[in-house]
Amino acid sequence: MRRALLRSPSFVRAAKRLVKKQPQVLATIRETLMLVESDAFDPRLRTHKLKGDLEGSWSCSGGYDLRFVFDFVQHEGTEAILLLSIGTHDEVY
Repeated sequence: MRRALLRSPSFVRAAKRLVKKQPQVLATIRETLMLVESDAFDPRLRTHKLKGDLEGSWSCSGGYDLRFVFDFVQHEGTEAILLLSIGTHDEVY
C-alpha cells in the first residue's frame, strides 16, 4: 500500500546533520524512503513497533546502523507516514 511521506522538522534537521557528517549515506536514505513509501513492511526494512518512551511509533532499518522512526497518521483523508527521526541506533532510541 503506497503512503505519502511527511517529514517532521526534527527529521529534516537530523537528516541534514547525518548527511553532512556522512555524505555517502544519502543514497541509502533515498532508497530506504522509497521502500517505506511503497511498502513500510517490506522484509528488507525489518519494520517493528517500539516500546518504552517511543511506544506507539515504529522503526525500520536502512542498513547496518541506520534507523528511521515514524508514525502512521491520517493526512488529507488517507493514511500517511510521519517521519520523526533518523540516525544510528543510539541516536534515535
